[in-house]
Amino acid sequence: MSDDSILLDRYSLKILRELQRDSRQTVQQLSEAVGLSPTPCWKRVKDMEAAGVIRGYTALIDRERVGLNLAVVVEANLNQHSEELVRRFEEAVAATPQIVRCMSTTGQADYIFTVLVSDIKHYEQLLHDTIFKLPGVTHVRSSIVLKEIKSEAALPIDDNVNERRAERGR
Repeated sequence: MSDDSILLDRYSLKILRELQRDSRQTVQQLSEAVGLSPTPCWKRVKDMEAAGVIRGYTALIDRERVGLNLAVVVEANLNQHSEELVRRFEEAVAATPQIVRCMSTTGQADYIFTVLVSDIKHYEQLLHDTIFKLPGVTHVRSSIVLKEIKSEAALPIDDNVNERRAERGR
């Protein structure tokens, strides 16, 4: 079942917003918060999990409290864009735990990713031992994050999600 095959009505959207706010709620608490009885609420959650709308549950951890004091935004370019090279690059990025987010982009960089490490010394080591050696990398530009102004994990879900999905399908 794909995410397009499930209707996200106002109750399902309320459930998603509530789960983003606190995914440790019991079904009873969740059902009270969204205005449904527990059984239909639980069924909607299970349906959204099966459809891939809900991909998983996690804890939000303060990175600095676990010693990840340095965030770096990295822009990387590849020397070619063959299917094989792109696959190898993306697999190597996925296998590097310090790279916590990676996006293929348009514009100046082929990829932009975020690295979290304890300090600049560890970033330099990662840069030389791993990032410069990623398959096909020809250019790397690093920007040290001075201060995070906003870092939200919750998605801005509103009640117009179905209309946007319908427009996308046209």
